[in-house]
Amino acid sequence: MDAIAIINKYYPEENELKHILLTHSRSVADKALWIADRHPELNLDRQFLEEAALLHDIGVFLTDADGIHCYGSYPYICHGYLGSELLQKEGYPRHALVCERHTGAGMSLEGIISQNLPVPHRDMVPVSLEEQVVCFADKFFSKTHLDREKSVEKALKSISKYGEDGVARFKDWCERFL
Repeated sequence: MDAIAIINKYYPEENELKHILLTHSRSVADKALWIADRHPELNLDRQFLEEAALLHDIGVFLTDADGIHCYGSYPYICHGYLGSELLQKEGYPRHALVCERHTGAGMSLEGIISQNLPVPHRDMVPVSLEEQVVCFADKFFSKTHLDREKSVEKALKSISKYGEDGVARFKDWCERFL
């Protein structure tokens, strides 16, 4: 699989959004690979980690987030499941799950319903170790400050809006992956 070729299919023009996506996704991929190298006992699939990290935000162009040059019609929180649909159509169901399950520290069905989120009503919590690592690595990089990595404290603050179960998951990942 050539992750960059898939990105180029959906982002054919060289523009600010594509730059943001590629820069952010490369940072996430590098952090995920760093975790894999730091924890050989986890036997993580490095190639899949890199591909999935590069593709995890492929659905952002379908959302409305003008701060990062996205002018689609869906709320930004939908980018994960929308990207999942794109990758399923491309024939990459395992990568699609990473897209769907990376928002916040994952979103439980209970949390989706209780917060009345505009996403499908199903569990969207990372299951495989690779899904967890990409989701975790993603929390350290924003699309608005591409030049720096967030601290654990800032990453925690950014996911706290998705509920306490995500905070607990993130804290567990800190102990397992850092």
